[in-house]
Amino acid sequence: MHVVLLSGSPSQRSRGELLLEYARTYLESRGIAVSLIRVRDFVAEELLHARFDSAAVRDLQATVGLADGLIVATPVYKASFSGALKVLLDLLPERVLTDKVVLPLVTGGSPAHLLAVDYALKPVLSALKAQEVLTGVFAVDAHIVYPEGDQPARFNDELLLRVDESLEDLVAALIRRSGPLDARLSDDRLEPIRRSL
Repeated sequence: MHVVLLSGSPSQRSRGELLLEYARTYLESRGIAVSLIRVRDFVAEELLHARFDSAAVRDLQATVGLADGLIVATPVYKASFSGALKVLLDLLPERVLTDKVVLPLVTGGSPAHLLAVDYALKPVLSALKAQEVLTGVFAVDAHIVYPEGDQPARFNDELLLRVDESLEDLVAALIRRSGPLDARLSDDRLEPIRRSL
């Protein structure tokens, strides 16, 4: 089983990527393979000029196409998700998210931007034929503290609970669509997922 983590932040310092790193640890501990794709790692000209023939864009299309699930993290700018992410999503084939589970993770300065998930991001994911878009998480910037020195990133307790619940929902959806996970998963680790089905 394979999940792509897609970071839509053009910034080196990204609260969304801190959430993606947390998700990576969570998923890998459950035997799920993970790949990270960051919009800022692409050459700007290839994105802006829609160079479908570039190696990086072809790799993006292949990686997302072969994945079982997708976690999309983006900041909210001016009541919508990042324009860089929109440009990247525009380079994907129209039906690339068919049969995939998608979990949105959105960060913003205040809860006033909460509806950006439903009114801006989810319609684009639906246009890519995502059949199961989970509720997702909106995180207020103040609830995520950047790592300092040896200290890891810190998350507000309530935010961490919501992220854990969303990741559990993602794993449950992946199991429902693909069958049992890796045999390394013990019955007691799968029990909370079974209860949520």
